[in-house]
Amino acid sequence: MSELTVRDMQERDIPAVLAIEKISFSNPRSEQAFLDEIYGKYAFSKVALYEGKVVGYICAHYMLHEAHILDLAVHPDLRRRGIATILMKEAARELKKRGCVFAYLKVRASDAGAKSFYELSGFKVATVRKKYYDNPEEDALMMMGRL
Repeated sequence: MSELTVRDMQERDIPAVLAIEKISFSNPRSEQAFLDEIYGKYAFSKVALYEGKVVGYICAHYMLHEAHILDLAVHPDLRRRGIATILMKEAARELKKRGCVFAYLKVRASDAGAKSFYELSGFKVATVRKKYYDNPEEDALMMMGRL
């Protein structure tokens, strides 16, 4: 995807980010949550643009040597084209620059595709959080990776 660019998320990106969020997750995050990602002191957010349109995003929080990947999504029409991998690599590069060594994330236990993607990105299941998700109720796999 030679026309793909990655940059910091901006307020004007939020409508497109919310649209991807709503079709990607059963409990989508709010506009305010994404504003917090843009302006938070220890927050990090990037968008992927293809042909000038937001097609994916990643959000994380970081503190000292740890990062928590909060959200990663790509528009369904453009999945499996390497966009999520590019976003993860960009996030890892940026988070390393900020002093992070480890990253954590949660994924639904039934989401085999996401689990496989994160394992290919170097993450391993560290623990299970029982009944973490609702709509539907489900366990979360807490995964950890070294950046």
